[in-house]
Amino acid sequence: MVHIRAIHRQLRGEYGWPRMHRELRARGLRVGKERVRRLMQRHGIRAKGKRKFVVTTDSAHRLPVAPDLVQRRFTPAAPNALWSGDITYIATDEGWLYLAAVLDLHSRQVVGWSLQAHMQTALVKDALLMACFRRKPAPGLIFHSDRGSQYCSQDFQDTLTAWGIRSSMSRKGNCWDNAPTESLWGRLKTACVHGQRFATRQQARQAVMDWIAFYNHSRLHSALGYLSPMQFEQRWLAAQRRSAA
Repeated sequence: MVHIRAIHRQLRGEYGWPRMHRELRARGLRVGKERVRRLMQRHGIRAKGKRKFVVTTDSAHRLPVAPDLVQRRFTPAAPNALWSGDITYIATDEGWLYLAAVLDLHSRQVVGWSLQAHMQTALVKDALLMACFRRKPAPGLIFHSDRGSQYCSQDFQDTLTAWGIRSSMSRKGNCWDNAPTESLWGRLKTACVHGQRFATRQQARQAVMDWIAFYNHSRLHSALGYLSPMQFEQRWLAAQRRSAA
């Protein structure tokens, strides 16, 4: 219980018993899943619940809309084949702070992000450029988003074209067409926004950046066999090198 309570505090109540069991095993503690479940239940330790969030993008516009090239197929076979992007918001005493992120759907790793006091096209463009400069994707990558005016804008679409990236967009008003990024927002809000009051945008910005680092490097992801996004990608790359040897 000492270890369970410590992990629960360290991760701000983000893990339920399945991830808690995996985390304990990863730290060298031999314990059964059922025992972890019973102990957490007995002592009232549970993961924070997710909440519903307000839509931040404006799809009521006359800009051209790209077709849905993904069709909810969110498991590409390799990195830098399919990225998704979206916008969310965080309240501070200074006003709203907007976050745009780019997710590589192979490892679910956040590969680009931007935090600004507005949600104009520059917000999503900066997140995309961070991802492009960091990852240097080959032409043919698909970037999937909703139909928000920021993603449909000529400036953003020109940036995609310049990098050889194909644009894909969800159907109107259907959040399930971009489910992995919506899930990311749920985890972020649960872990470091709910119950927090940020006096300044800078305070919120630091909290978000700290969580993204934790998410990429350490957070166990059930869809990745309880590996973190970076662990999953590193194992995939090592397997590719072995098969090529």
